[in-house]
Amino acid sequence: MSEEPTLFSTVPTTSKSDGAAAARGGPLAERMRPRRLEEFRGQDALVGAGSPLRRSIEEDRVHSFILWGPPGTGKTTLARIVAEHTEREFIALSAVMSGVKDIKEAVARAKELLRISGRKTILFVDEIHRFNKSQQDALLPYVEDGTVTLIGATTENPSFELNSALLSRAPVFVLKPLADEDVRAIVERALTDAAYGLAGYKLTLPAEWLDEIVRLANGDGRRALTLLERVGDYVHSLKGKAKLEGAEGRETLTRALGSRTMRYDATGEEHYNTISAFIKSLRDSDPDAALYYCARMLESGEDPLFIARRMVIFASEDVSNADPRALQVALNVRDAVDFVGMPEARISLAQAVTYLACAPKSNASYAGIEAAFSDVREHGNLEVPLHIRNAPTKLMKGLGYGSGYKYAHDYDGAVTGMTNLPDELKDRHYYEPKDTGLEKQIRERLDFLRSKRGKK
Repeated sequence: MSEEPTLFSTVPTTSKSDGAAAARGGPLAERMRPRRLEEFRGQDALVGAGSPLRRSIEEDRVHSFILWGPPGTGKTTLARIVAEHTEREFIALSAVMSGVKDIKEAVARAKELLRISGRKTILFVDEIHRFNKSQQDALLPYVEDGTVTLIGATTENPSFELNSALLSRAPVFVLKPLADEDVRAIVERALTDAAYGLAGYKLTLPAEWLDEIVRLANGDGRRALTLLERVGDYVHSLKGKAKLEGAEGRETLTRALGSRTMRYDATGEEHYNTISAFIKSLRDSDPDAALYYCARMLESGEDPLFIARRMVIFASEDVSNADPRALQVALNVRDAVDFVGMPEARISLAQAVTYLACAPKSNASYAGIEAAFSDVREHGNLEVPLHIRNAPTKLMKGLGYGSGYKYAHDYDGAVTGMTNLPDELKDRHYYEPKDTGLEKQIRERLDFLRSKRGKK
């Protein structure tokens, strides 16, 4: 999941002329980029009045840090505001297009500027998670000795993407998706801004249009401005002939907005967050939430077979023998998805989702195999009791293999009372059925079987 490129992704320095350049053209989202902390919205917990980061900016005590958050939450903007407020040089690199050579050139430039004028430099690295280990390592000496103040921006979890040495020198600050009221304020400001916004269009958009733009933006300020620009340009091009109210107005808005792309990445954090929420909703027996997350994944282009595979795992891990039919339902839906395909397969997926969510739950089989694995790893290959060893040869029989074996079908209830575990583990219980669903009956049966073996 990578952040959308901005006009600043290849601009090496900041300049007082940036605002004038923006006024002459460029996307609305770029023209309306906040230039002062007072204009920066939606991250009060991070840079609100009195916050540690804000104080460090105002007092020019800024050290290297990483900004982590979804697209359109202000990572690049905040980095530029820091540089402007502290009057530091701003060198921007995009990790997608840069390498060690670019890092060294930026550092050389920072050293020269510091030598000549004493001015410090902020090195902004957009999508820093795209740097490999050697590229990240190349930054370390210059971050450590203060040659540059690194501000990295990433949409990916830094714990997974950045090495520990870099994280120890650059703390992570988290940016959240913008609240609807902040997105709306950004949109309304752009509509009335005469210098950089759409005031020249003299548009008065219906409240429901603004509501729809805010809804579709989904906490992404840049997307909100992109959608507003699309709507503004379309309505302006109709030269007052556009119907803005009623059914015709809704049709006009739909044409202006075009299609929506949801924030999702089949290999990024949003993917893992959503599938995690899906599984945990199933586990909590909440079919409504599970259906929502299933729909969200499908709408975002997730492979339906991936969802089906996860439900097959869930059927054994979280339902198990409380309802043995759950595994068959999941396997059947996997086949149905493969056979039918989308979009109709969503119906079969929904059937499995609701069945699994409403089924009685037990993790006893999962807990049992994990406990068995733990003993295997702790004790290694313990001796298999002689009476249940295979004895295909005369020599093996002579060594006692199979001696004393009892054929279960010759005994009442097919229980012999033999000890089949190694002696060191003879009293272990790995499978403990829950008192839910069919497992309640299985527990009663297992208690009887264990009593026949003399086990409590």
